[in-house]
Amino acid sequence: MVEPYVTPESILAKADLWLKKVEPFNRHRMQLNRDGAALFVIDMQYFFLDPSSPTFTAGGPAIIPTLQRIIAAFREAGRPVIYTRHVHHPDRIDAGIMEWWWEGMCLEGSPESEVHRDIAPLPKEKVILKHRYSAFYNTDLETVLRVLRIEDLVITGVMTNLCCESTARDAYYRDYRVFFLADGTGSINEEMHVASLLSLSLGFAFVTTADEVIRQLK
Repeated sequence: MVEPYVTPESILAKADLWLKKVEPFNRHRMQLNRDGAALFVIDMQYFFLDPSSPTFTAGGPAIIPTLQRIIAAFREAGRPVIYTRHVHHPDRIDAGIMEWWWEGMCLEGSPESEVHRDIAPLPKEKVILKHRYSAFYNTDLETVLRVLRIEDLVITGVMTNLCCESTARDAYYRDYRVFFLADGTGSINEEMHVASLLSLSLGFAFVTTADEVIRQLK
């Protein structure tokens, strides 16, 4: 079993250290536009959160309490919570290079493809099914955001350096303002998590915390 680099008990202290590391590059501070904001919950599926999974993301379980708080805040504010699930057809007809790249595939309809029950989507909340890292790639996400008149995206979930970062980059390319949560994203180890926060703060997103976003929602 992979030892977690962060726990629910240590994540606030860890996030403070991570923010200090990215501070020299995290210069594009932004105030959340409450009426134009949406929350992304990316790939918080059992496939990535189960320690027995070949793609266990050690930083994932630690962020569940953080996500519970921020999901509740967005729902209370009447703002959209949009989920993604990374899945592949049982016959792997959409797998392509990813089947060769990764050990194991998250298959549609399998129990491990479901979002963790503690942060599961409500029946009317949008769930994007994707087959590649970015939530924008070959999905209807752009249409949904345009219809909802979204301007600001708050990104949470796993993995920091793969699906979360890819989605953040694609959002930036489309002129969305990206708020990326240091304490609401997780990777397989701390080095990859911090490296992603550094890259994003330099060129794509404002790296911040769940509590700061929640304050701006009120």
